[in-house]
Amino acid sequence: MKYIQLFLSMLIIFIINNIGAHNMSNAHFKSKKISRTETIVCKENIDKVFPLFGAFEERKWAEGWELKLIYPEEEKIEEGTTFKTEGNEEEMEYLWRVVKYYPENYLIQYLVSTENRFWTITVKCNSEKENETLASITYTFIGLNEKGNRINEEHLYRMYKNKLKDWEEELNIYLDKK
Repeated sequence: MKYIQLFLSMLIIFIINNIGAHNMSNAHFKSKKISRTETIVCKENIDKVFPLFGAFEERKWAEGWELKLIYPEEEKIEEGTTFKTEGNEEEMEYLWRVVKYYPENYLIQYLVSTENRFWTITVKCNSEKENETLASITYTFIGLNEKGNRINEEHLYRMYKNKLKDWEEELNIYLDKK
């Protein structure tokens, strides 16, 4: 019993010291949240467009899009679908999870994370005309450290530099070929 109390006391001291050291090293860090939304126009019926924002269907129109499925075993979009994609020169890989999936409302949201940051990608489709779909795409980034804050700002700028017209063009080229 005495050894258990000693062990627990030492464990508590270790945890307190490490939490204190961690907090001290991040004492001046301020996480930043940045977000942007654009709406693109897809020239097809909403029931044909919306599935193309699912991770597996995206391969059909987004050049170079590759993923490694983690869950479930088969390629199925549902809340909880989890996969990885290759990162960039600053981050090895991205971990993705479908956190909202409401096909009846034409809404899907992904949570993506790395060691430096995390972000959500929300796609909401609406249709005002029979063969035209408006897809609103929102990226919201939160930095977990200074590097994450910097990468987020750079990424958001690059993503929205052309107001997602590259997405619109790629989707419409694919839809024209169908």
